[in-house]
Amino acid sequence: MANDLDLITVGRISVDLFAEQINTSFSQPQTFHKSIGGSPTNVAVAAAKLGHSSAIVTKVGVDPLGEYVVNKLKSFGVNTDFVKVAESGLTPVVLASQDPPEDPKIIFHRQPQAPDTQLTVSDIDAETLQSAKIFWVSACALSNGETAKSAISWLQQRARKSESIIDLDYRPSFWPNVEAARAAAQEAISMCTIAIGNIAECQVALGISDPQEAATELLKRGVRIAIVKMGGDGVLLATESERIVIAPLAIKLVCGLGAGDAFGGALVHGLLSGWELKQIGEFANAAGAYLASELMCSDAMPTIEILNNFIGTGGKRL
Repeated sequence: MANDLDLITVGRISVDLFAEQINTSFSQPQTFHKSIGGSPTNVAVAAAKLGHSSAIVTKVGVDPLGEYVVNKLKSFGVNTDFVKVAESGLTPVVLASQDPPEDPKIIFHRQPQAPDTQLTVSDIDAETLQSAKIFWVSACALSNGETAKSAISWLQQRARKSESIIDLDYRPSFWPNVEAARAAAQEAISMCTIAIGNIAECQVALGISDPQEAATELLKRGVRIAIVKMGGDGVLLATESERIVIAPLAIKLVCGLGAGDAFGGALVHGLLSGWELKQIGEFANAAGAYLASELMCSDAMPTIEILNNFIGTGGKRL
């Protein structure tokens, strides 16, 4: 087993097809670029590209697309020891159309039951779970199936003894209603040390849309760092003793998908490097901006060298 991993993420994985044409709807002719995705998948890839040992706990289908996903993860340097093959279900496929680029349209093909909703507690051993420096759960993993129960069990086992992060990632189609999503998010928050989400996701999880108030509420619920992404107003990072707003970098937007996941991978890097809050925020913010200036998600996750060059030029490409 893979002990002493820097990062373990849990949940969604898919084959992603990105439309190469801008402002073209699914109803029109399109060509697509093929890769892999799902928020926890992208975060694991982002951390690996930044030099960290990362793994994802997930499942794929008994099909060639599942083989493609596993091979792609390996090519990025992500540990695949905990990527299992489900007893039923096909590997999910996600289509993304840049219509418009800042708010791409997404179609999820995950029916009738996506393999990544079938994770059981035994899919990762207790020693590996406890020894991981950072454990990352996407709120989508809490939406249905055995995965929802297993993710909560894993968070309970870690018991805030080391970093456990809840990404408030919200996809309406995954939930029966907002109330169910809120209840699941709040249960997870109570077992995590860091919570991260945008304004809309904080509204779902907490019923609060004001960033400062949302950060205050997250801290009251026991996290040590609350992160609220505010779009054009930057990102707020808050602890009990410090609040910092990092201004956004001016970039030419290519595709809005995956920017939050690049932010997440860079956040992991900053935490593992022992940086101060401001340095973490600036580095993660730059990673998100870099990814937003690229078409792809996992394929475009930056290395440290690329990201440092990007930061050094104020968000301009060399």
